Amino acid sequence: MRFDELDLAPELLRNVRELGYDIPTPIQQQAIPFALEGRDVLGRAPTGTGKTAAFMLPTLNRLRGKEGLRALVLCPTRELAIQVAENARMYSRGTELFVGIVYGGTPLDKDLRDLRAGIEVLVATPGRLNDHLERGNVDLSNVEVLILDEADRMLDMGFKPQIDQIMRRCRRTGRQTLLFSATMPNSVKSLAYELLNDPITVEAAPKVTTAEGVEQFVYPVETSKKTELLLHILKQEEVRTALVFSRTKFGADRIAGQLTRAGLTVEVMHSDRNMAQRVRALEAFRSGDVKVLIATDVAQRGIDVEGISHVINYDAPRDPEGYVHRVGRTARAGETGVAITFMSGGEIGDVAAVEHLLGSRIARVNVPGFSVFAEESIDGAPQVTTITMPAETKKEQRAARGRKMGKHAGKELSPEELQKLLGTSSAA
Repeated sequence: MRFDELDLAPELLRNVRELGYDIPTPIQQQAIPFALEGRDVLGRAPTGTGKTAAFMLPTLNRLRGKEGLRALVLCPTRELAIQVAENARMYSRGTELFVGIVYGGTPLDKDLRDLRAGIEVLVATPGRLNDHLERGNVDLSNVEVLILDEADRMLDMGFKPQIDQIMRRCRRTGRQTLLFSATMPNSVKSLAYELLNDPITVEAAPKVTTAEGVEQFVYPVETSKKTELLLHILKQEEVRTALVFSRTKFGADRIAGQLTRAGLTVEVMHSDRNMAQRVRALEAFRSGDVKVLIATDVAQRGIDVEGISHVINYDAPRDPEGYVHRVGRTARAGETGVAITFMSGGEIGDVAAVEHLLGSRIARVNVPGFSVFAEESIDGAPQVTTITMPAETKKEQRAARGRKMGKHAGKELSPEELQKLLGTSSAA
């Protein structure tokens, strides 16, 4: 399929030809025909797959000859918003459709000039758009096309309340919604269920891989001993800088407090921190003033810090693709790095999902005194890296198990109960 085979207006086809577009990318081939029909679209497409043209070309085609704000594009960051707006302006040359942009960090007066000049397409970050809505500077009641770009990242950054407020200002009937996301965790699926009507799902995701320079390890560990193990690792000489991922904001703050009490200097990044706090934390980490940055998945992408020696998943990511984004913070620009994932008994399934996505098993490192459960070997899996437990420790564990078994003498135990007593249960 070629672009001139798509049912796009002549001026749009002229613009894409001048930009050197000839053959649509896979996501464009799948999404554009359905979007041109007015269907809602749920698209899985990472950056670099041509998704901006996939949602913008059919939108511009629909808006030809109309006036007033008719299309809204929400983006998680000002950098992405600027990029999307620039592309939209190139695609719309000669159509008399005007593209405006609003994002945080600039004077509100500058935004007002765009908003009052008369635009058909508005590209915005959720926080800044809400500022203008509260001031009565923008009317979304005639928006015919709503586009959410990198929806997973917007949710990671805590923009769900702002998105909800924006939705209350948009028309409900006769609106086409196009939602694109690099990953499809449950939070994105839930948002799509809220916003989209009978959507067509399209997907153009490349094979997921991690950087060649990343050494990856899984550390089985009891949940209660994770922080102790983290301290043990951070004290190793080879750990120059470490980005530590927690699953929750509360968890990140708790880990930071525990490490601080142990004498380490750390910074924290999550969505409850304002932008100034996040920038300050990132700069301290980047400059080397602090060795450890603790973050939630808001920091999976967009952290551009050279020389991170270790990424440590204190909590295994529930979204397997999130693992790739986390691990991608190390071994950048041809460097090497280490990725460590803590795995409690309750996280065995999360790690298995990551390995299924990667198509290979990650080597285990069993540290004495930190794990009381064991995994079954998997056919074709590499040998598990094991640190031998001292004989004294083994003797103590056998004695403890003997005491446990003595309490249940004469009782009939299920296999699960027996496993638990022997310390081989998969439960944390």
